[in-house]
Amino acid sequence: MTSNRPYLIRALFEWITDNGMTPHLIVDAEADDVMVPRGYVDDGRIVLNIAPSAVHGLVLGNDKIHFSARFGGVAQPVELPPHAVLGLYARENGQGMLFPDDGPQSDRDVSDDDGDNGSGGPDGSDDGGNKPARPSLRIVR
Repeated sequence: MTSNRPYLIRALFEWITDNGMTPHLIVDAEADDVMVPRGYVDDGRIVLNIAPSAVHGLVLGNDKIHFSARFGGVAQPVELPPHAVLGLYARENGQGMLFPDDGPQSDRDVSDDDGDNGSGGPDGSDDGGNKPARPSLRIVR
């Protein structure tokens, strides 16, 4: 399946703007294919105000997010892939979401070619220590 991050970014953007708040992206400025004004990067990250009144031509696409914004009074283009977005939140109250690291594809995302359904050893018995970790949720404030 494709990444759900672009869909979550669009949904959170809509939710924040529908509630009259100001959406901000937290971006990994060191990720591949990120084009942001380097003078505004702090500790490898940049926070971008993407409110409709602050940007021009905002496109929250599946493969690329791009828009034009003013930095120090000068309009500059911004382009980044959705996987570079670390979080999206409302400036006024901090509500939003931080995204997990999309490191290398995990074992549970890879299908087996040998027909093993992941229910244990070849005979269907549980082999003990080879279970995938259970998903967990955490509260982000």
